[in-house]
Amino acid sequence: MKYMLLIYMNEGAMNQAEREQCFGDSTKLCHDLAAQGKFIGAGPLHPVATATSVRIRNGQRLVTSGPFAETHEQLGGYYLIDAKDLDEAIAIAARVPPVSKGTVEIRPVFELAGLPTKT
Repeated sequence: MKYMLLIYMNEGAMNQAEREQCFGDSTKLCHDLAAQGKFIGAGPLHPVATATSVRIRNGQRLVTSGPFAETHEQLGGYYLIDAKDLDEAIAIAARVPPVSKGTVEIRPVFELAGLPTKT
């Protein structure tokens, strides 16, 4: 089953050296997961100040700068993995480097028939 691991943390939780170490550790984890056939994708996100939100209300498109909601922790990145079950996804989430400074939310991915595949 596919799981999305969503990484939430305060953007100021790491200094530049910690962030670079986190990127390196995350890259190693991705390679380890790939060797096990569990890696699908991953990536850090640019700061929340670069976000743009789109809504349609009463047939009108509303575009605003910034995230959808203000929170203490911001969505900072993701992993998309293939795990046999939730227990395995939890074990992988516990290895995600930012988990020590933030939260990793685990969400099963709903498999929707008819979507295009990579070619």
